[in-house]
Amino acid sequence: MARTMKGAMLLGPEEIEVRDLPVPEPDDGEIILAVEAATTCGTDVKVFKRGGHPRMLKVPTLFGHEMAGRVAARGKGVTKFTEGAPVVVANSAPCGECDYCKRGRENLCTDLQYLNGAFAEYVRVPARFVDRNTYKIPVGLEFGKAALTEPLACVLHGMDACELDKYGPGTEVVLFGAGPIGLLFVGALARAGHKVILADPNPPRLAVGKELGAWKTVQIERGGGQAEKVKAMTSGGDGAWVGVDASGVPEVWLDAISVVRPGGLVNLFGGCAPGTSIPLDTHAVHYSELTIKGVYHHRPDTIRRALEMLANPAFRADLLLSAEMPVAETEAALRAMIAKDALKVVIRGGA
Repeated sequence: MARTMKGAMLLGPEEIEVRDLPVPEPDDGEIILAVEAATTCGTDVKVFKRGGHPRMLKVPTLFGHEMAGRVAARGKGVTKFTEGAPVVVANSAPCGECDYCKRGRENLCTDLQYLNGAFAEYVRVPARFVDRNTYKIPVGLEFGKAALTEPLACVLHGMDACELDKYGPGTEVVLFGAGPIGLLFVGALARAGHKVILADPNPPRLAVGKELGAWKTVQIERGGGQAEKVKAMTSGGDGAWVGVDASGVPEVWLDAISVVRPGGLVNLFGGCAPGTSIPLDTHAVHYSELTIKGVYHHRPDTIRRALEMLANPAFRADLLLSAEMPVAETEAALRAMIAKDALKVVIRGGA
């Protein structure tokens, strides 16, 4: 194993410096991951633009959290994986002991630990992550696609929150936002047999949604106020049973609430900026018996399910992988995402 590595260090808002850093050594129970692929995501863009994240990291720091690679070294006591084994490491690890963990809501763990640093050649994986949220990659699954495990796990957690069994097979779902998360939602919902109406301003991304199984697509304007146009696409114009926001735009949250029919469910998946608020039609929520949910992160069981889903070649999540770049071009990768020139970029560690 090399003694030094390349790593993309976030120093502040829109400030990245690629540095030569010492390769970390594993403590007891830990592994060192040689990063084969790390995928960029919308959260990375927010972290890059804002210069940090209130929950997950503070600058200066390595960052990036969707990762797949090989076990380069093991600390004392690690028997779960052999050196060279291909693995996916989730970006969080719950304690397993708190009330939330015992209730199967590990994403709300009171001592949830986060792991960042995927935009580098090596990552030191703490023991709790090795024990609770690291998994061997199935044979035949390429590292770039395997790195999508974390965002797909978030989507599967979001699907669970939609209570789709309550509405029956072939449920109509309106989904706002054809970014990477929205498109993964489309693919997962379509594979489960549901009818997705995908709404987004970007025609090329709507086309990807069609490839992933969207029932209908509709081009909308940016900034909300599109509920009536989208609702008209539902059967009879009566609205969908489920509305999902995957944009993180407050005005679009309102559209997601407005497109569901009485008795429907709204999944506010896209995270808005701190301090954001929306006006809520309390009369409509009450008399239409709407269910409105906030949804965050993933659980260990959805990580496992996501990895299994990605191993199926029929699930074309690889359609989201727009380009590949080395660690030295991490900033260029994020700027390509900001410019809407890429859905996701695979950062190759090359370790």
